[in-house]
Amino acid sequence: MASPHPHDEDNEDMSAEAVIARAIARRGEIFDEFKLLAQESPRTYDLISKTAGYMHHYAGEEGATQTISGTLRELIALCQLCAKGDDRFAANHVRRLWHRGVTNKVMVEAATAIAPIVGWSTIAHVTLAILTANDPAYPFGKRPPEGAPKTLTPFPELNVGREKPAAANDTLLNTPEWQYVAALEPELARRAAQWVDHCLLPEGAGDELLGPGPRELIAIAALCARGEVEFAAQHIRRAYHYGINRLQVLEAISCVLPMTGALTVQIGVRAMQLVDANP
Repeated sequence: MASPHPHDEDNEDMSAEAVIARAIARRGEIFDEFKLLAQESPRTYDLISKTAGYMHHYAGEEGATQTISGTLRELIALCQLCAKGDDRFAANHVRRLWHRGVTNKVMVEAATAIAPIVGWSTIAHVTLAILTANDPAYPFGKRPPEGAPKTLTPFPELNVGREKPAAANDTLLNTPEWQYVAALEPELARRAAQWVDHCLLPEGAGDELLGPGPRELIAIAALCARGEVEFAAQHIRRAYHYGINRLQVLEAISCVLPMTGALTVQIGVRAMQLVDANP
């Protein structure tokens, strides 16, 4: 739970040793880079640790009003880290997901949800993170004794939207941009649409475990990180159709603040306000 007396933090020990100890208590471990940061600028790292702890549900930092599960938060974070090529950090999140009972298949499915926004090389970064996390030499986080789980532990958002088919105009081929493409190069448009619809629409993938609701949240966060207000608004409308609510959209966007900056949240809010004004 968040501290009921936030101003009590003003009296906390801000020595590097104390800041590092609190961060380890929240997260279980910290990277060498952040140990150096804490030694040089303890207050900076303390704020990073507390903010990330709240957004990613580190021990003792969950908020009573938060609605998205820690598992989905980790999946969003993993995908965004891999989109940025942060392979060193990403493997740690894989291990955290394994401890939550998330299988490699679901991580790959999450990667496909961000791929239409940032490119499918991100899927390769996710699989690389899985391989790295399985290497005993990787020093950050603890690998489960049995390795990657074979059976998924369900989480609350897993099946959201599965019972609600996509709207008829949701296929990529029905967007004005890709209709323009289709008029010039129909085969290019057909193949691109087939790929994107596979990644995001309920009817796209026949063997998916991750429902269309959480897939849209992953895509929305990525669109906001790219600054795409109007495209994010389109996907927010689709997420609402699947049963996702405003707070869940906002929380999903906030999960990528540590990797992409607070500006991403502001961009996300602009997209949400656009949808509020034009549902």
